Amino acid sequence: MNILEELQQALAATGVPVETGIFKDEAPAQYLVVVPLSDTFDLHADNAPGVDIQAARISIYSQGNYLGIKKKVVRALLANDFTITARQYLGYESETGYFHYNVDAEKHYEMEDN
Repeated sequence: MNILEELQQALAATGVPVETGIFKDEAPAQYLVVVPLSDTFDLHADNAPGVDIQAARISIYSQGNYLGIKKKVVRALLANDFTITARQYLGYESETGYFHYNVDAEKHYEMEDN
């Protein structure tokens, strides 16, 4: 499992359409876009990675009040053991008519033996 798969599953509980990278279809009044941010290793005393830390950004787009969907996203992330590392209001996009808000999340994964 990876962060993108887990985010898709967790965010499905919000009832808001979710896409990865870009919203391909005609945009509804509210939607979410997930973008991977980073993959890092947590090093231990032997300098061997033991944990794969994956991070992603969830962009919330809403033509109306975004606060309700923001709360649903945060609750879904916390209920699924994600760590929220940042939240930021980016503003109103006058050319599209959407409010834009970001939530950054990360999750730690044990290293796989492959």
